[in-house]
Order: sequence, then structure tokens, then C-alpha cells
Amino acid sequence: MTVSPSLSWRLANRSIEFCGKPCIMGILNITPDSFSDAGSFLHFDRAVDHALAMEDNGADIIDIGGESTRPFAEPLSEADELRRVIPVIERLSSRLSAPISIDTYKSGVARAALNAGAEIVNDISSMTFDAEMGSVVAGAGAGVVLMHTRGRPDEMQLHTVYRDIVQEISDFFKTALVSADRAGICRESIVLDPGIGFGKEQNGNLEILRRLGEFAAHQRPLLVGTSRKSFIGAVLDRPVGERLFGTAATVAAAILNGASIVRVHDVPQMRDV
Repeated sequence: MTVSPSLSWRLANRSIEFCGKPCIMGILNITPDSFSDAGSFLHFDRAVDHALAMEDNGADIIDIGGESTRPFAEPLSEADELRRVIPVIERLSSRLSAPISIDTYKSGVARAALNAGAEIVNDISSMTFDAEMGSVVAGAGAGVVLMHTRGRPDEMQLHTVYRDIVQEISDFFKTALVSADRAGICRESIVLDPGIGFGKEQNGNLEILRRLGEFAAHQRPLLVGTSRKSFIGAVLDRPVGERLFGTAATVAAAILNGASIVRVHDVPQMRDV
């Protein structure tokens, strides 16, 4: 097993230094149809309060999303996504110490979020769904998460067969890093995410966790998001609301195998892990 080296992540206004201590990215879904907390934080005040509570409980980054990207989710218009996330980011940007990440694949949403105070773009498509995303990230000097997926959410689970899942994701990362460089994004601003649950089936997700250390060859920090996902439910025969301990096991495995960031719903519990 090869574990990722200690690296830093350059954001628009600061750098995150890992130095052997993993970071927690707290999830704030401002959506009516997320797989795990649908509608819980659609109300403005509840969304703001939850973000502040996550920081108080140990979140190092707050990841805000206005569109569900669960398997087979319907796409959301840019106008609706902006309406959900921008007021919350504007309110939180002056109240949080932790950097804000915008979970979007739309360059217009990313631009508005960065202008409102976000410092990171978390793009499930590695900037392939929107040709303008690279220039938006580069122009802002923002941090960016490049994630592996196979197609948009409404089709990705139709393509889950791989010859060698880790090698194919690694090849995808090589291409994504070249594209980012051509867009003018510095290598130190990039984090890689193998995209557990995005165009993968149960055994593939488990193999990614087992072989996570192989991605250290790209010399960038790794982000892993397993929280409450369906493969945990399949292994344990548990519904979404009963996957806390399964999530804890996958978070521990990810960190032991080299993850620098874990993206989670249950911040205080995963801080203990």
C-alpha cells in the first residue's frame, strides 16, 4: 500500500496544510431530493445554522450544494441552483472561519459562488460538463476538486463495468490534470476524488477503498466521499438512516489508505473516528 504524502492545497485566499492530519468536509445539501437528507436544509436559516454547527463540531471545510447528484437525479436549472445556494454563501462567508466549497458542475454557479465568498469548486465532472469551468477556477485562483464519474447523474449507473477500476480512474486523473494545466490552474490548487458511488457498483467502490493508496502517484491530496452511500447499505442491509457505523468504517479505511479529506454528513461522529 502506498499512502499519499503530506501535501498542501492552495485556495483563493489561503492554503490548507494536511501534514498527516486529515480534514473533514461537512456536507450542506440545500436540495429537496438528496438521497440522505432531502429537504432538511432548504430553509435559509436552517441551512446557515447547520453550516455553523458543523464548523463548531470540527468541520474544516463546508461543502454547499444546490443540486442533487444522486444516481438518476434530474438536472436542475442554473437559475434554481443559484437561488438556493448564493444567499446562504453570502451569509456564511462573513461568519465561518472554514473555507466554503461550492458543489457544482456549472460555471455560472461556480463564478457567482466564488464572488460571494466560496474558495473551492467541487466539480463531480472534473470540469468536463461545462467548458467554461476551467477558466472560472483559474481566474479566481480557487481550489478545485476533480472527481471521476462516468456520465451525468441520470445515466452514470448504466456504466459500471471496468477492466481495472483503479487503473481506469488513474488514467482519467492524468487527463483531468493535463486539462486543468491547460486551463491555467496550478497543480497545487487541485485535489482528486475517485468518485465513490458515481458510475460504480458495490464491489468497485470497495476496491477503490482498498487500493486508494495507488492514487498517490499523482502527487495530489485525495478526497473520499462515502457518507451514507448505497454500497454501505448493500453490504450491511441498512437503510440510509442506519449507516453511521458503516460510514465510520469506510472513513477509517479511507484515511488509513491515504485520504487527506473525507466528505461527510455526520461531522462530530466522524471527527471522533
